[in-house]
Amino acid sequence: MNRMSEFDHRNLDGRLLETMLAVCEEGSITRAAERLGVTQSAVSHLLEKLRKIVGDPLFVRSGRGIQPTARAETLAARARVLLEELRAFATPQRFDPAQLEATITIAANDLQRDLLLPLLQRRLHARAPGLVLRVIPSGIPSVELLRGEHCHLAITPRPPESDEVLQKRLFEDRYLVFFDADERGPPRSLGEYLAAEHISVMYESGRTLELDQRLAERGLRRHFAVWVPAFSGVAPFLRGSTMLATLPGALRGGSLRDFASCKPPFECPALPMYMVWHVRHQHDPLHRWVREALELLVAPALAQAELAPGRVGRPAAAR
Repeated sequence: MNRMSEFDHRNLDGRLLETMLAVCEEGSITRAAERLGVTQSAVSHLLEKLRKIVGDPLFVRSGRGIQPTARAETLAARARVLLEELRAFATPQRFDPAQLEATITIAANDLQRDLLLPLLQRRLHARAPGLVLRVIPSGIPSVELLRGEHCHLAITPRPPESDEVLQKRLFEDRYLVFFDADERGPPRSLGEYLAAEHISVMYESGRTLELDQRLAERGLRRHFAVWVPAFSGVAPFLRGSTMLATLPGALRGGSLRDFASCKPPFECPALPMYMVWHVRHQHDPLHRWVREALELLVAPALAQAELAPGRVGRPAAAR
């Protein structure tokens, strides 16, 4: 007889799910008990109850600690969703921004930060003066970044792939080739473009831009003279040089406003931009309000970037 048949889903409750998550995230029954404010024996008792319900040991010894089984890791992802639904079920719907005393943390790189977040802060502050906006570097956002309490929302062209993460497209940018017009003109052909030295941004070692993957499919590659860790680092190297920087066009309204630009001399992929968040925030009234505010300011932010003063190079020949 299957052991699981002795139990059914009605034996589950929020305490069991919360306990399993705490042990998963802390890697220790002792630390999980401290986090939950209960005794170690209470945690062990609840884990034993959950083991009988799901028919899995859930945790196994590993050195001096414990680690979740593969089944426990799968259940933990589902438990986060279920707990969020339970919180939404019990949370009053009334939401008054004027009464807020809270901090919202958004992960963004310097392009996204400068383009969108000053406008967002002003929009939020007008209705919620007690809300603090905290901005942290995003790099390449991970599920772990969004899962924790220290990041509520991320802006990225590459959303992490996970059932725990939700996303919405904010806008679509295009690549432009930036250069110092006092030192050189725009590349007039693909050959001239590839013969030039290039500067670009690398957030993760060895991970190239999609446009370089497109070139590689044609057996072509750029010669990079400089890599910098953020968009703000491009301008000092580009100024006074003959290098090219092929980057998101929105930078024309920001850190590269003083440089000339032109379209790349080959077909480039589009640059979609998303806001992404963990499913546990989906029904939170504050989070939903911030997401809606961010969506509303995208159009004026892009218009501001397009109208920014900048020099436009002569059109590059398409190939």
